[in-house]
Amino acid sequence: MTPLDKTNNDPDKLYLQATLVFGSTVRQAIKNLDRSGLQIVLVVDEDNKFIGTVSDGDIRRGLLKDLDLESSINTIVNKDALVVPLEMARDTVLKLMETNKIHQVPVVNRQHTLLGLHLWDKLKKPPNLTNLMVIMAGGKGTRLLPHTENCPKPMVELAGKPMLQHIIESAKAEGFTQFIISIYHLGHMIEDYFGDGKRFGVKIDYLREESPLGTAGALSLINPKPDKPFIVTNGDVITDIRYGDLLGFHEHYKASATMAVRMYEWQHPFGVVQTQGIEITGLHEKPVSRSHINAGVYALSPESLDELIDGAPCDMPMLFERLQSEAKRTIAYPMHEPWVDVGQPNDLRQANFKYSINTAGD
Repeated sequence: MTPLDKTNNDPDKLYLQATLVFGSTVRQAIKNLDRSGLQIVLVVDEDNKFIGTVSDGDIRRGLLKDLDLESSINTIVNKDALVVPLEMARDTVLKLMETNKIHQVPVVNRQHTLLGLHLWDKLKKPPNLTNLMVIMAGGKGTRLLPHTENCPKPMVELAGKPMLQHIIESAKAEGFTQFIISIYHLGHMIEDYFGDGKRFGVKIDYLREESPLGTAGALSLINPKPDKPFIVTNGDVITDIRYGDLLGFHEHYKASATMAVRMYEWQHPFGVVQTQGIEITGLHEKPVSRSHINAGVYALSPESLDELIDGAPCDMPMLFERLQSEAKRTIAYPMHEPWVDVGQPNDLRQANFKYSINTAGD
């Protein structure tokens, strides 16, 4: 799920304590507020469909209008309460809450089933995650020459510091503290710079590839195997994606592997003519093609590693295909955040321009 699931993953599932069935009494609503401490009651029907909310203010106003403790809450339920979908990013949720001056917002799916509750203080303070984040940093970066002639690609500087440092700092801001970096080409330079991660406030271990293992093969070297879902990202992908949102989405849908995808648009430079024999059946002037592309960021469950052969090369698309052949669930996480795959010098120039502006504005 979204970051709210860091609350929902607590053993007592705090948001469930705030739920109450439509038709309950004012007395039950008061007890609910006292028990949950969330200052809000989430009202649902018998099928867990979200109906609305009741606050302590709603109860006070109801009592002033001659309701008593045994009265039904039905007349004081706020049926116009703001709700958000599961996929909404944390920053957007925070902006909505700030604009509407609220500290709680329910999360529902398209069927309006209650899935959880965003809490302002939980969203503002990142959770302390114990999930691993693995960064693939072993590639030679030949397309980025001459920048990578004597420098591993993830160590190429972006706005004054290595791309790899940007990735680690972004993930740390979301609560990730356990990192593994897969290294091969000029890997000693990465180790010399980051060490064990202490000076960056995180813990860093390394997977040392003796030969190139692809974007997934190095995961076979992880020992011990993770006991919970983890994030994998390419070391040359610079993005504002919320890694915690991706992880929560993956966990909610109980997937074996989740791939972050972006919508890519390409406009044909010419008018396209459709024909059948010599007959023209359609004309499209410079049509736009749209497709989802692999963003190079993933969430994987531990069992997905069973599809890898120790020390054997494997790319991520191949791992996804292996999982699909075993009828394991593989899903796509649609992302809309800024994203750059720094593959060529022009990509680096664009990313440097973007990050220089952002840094200047801080």
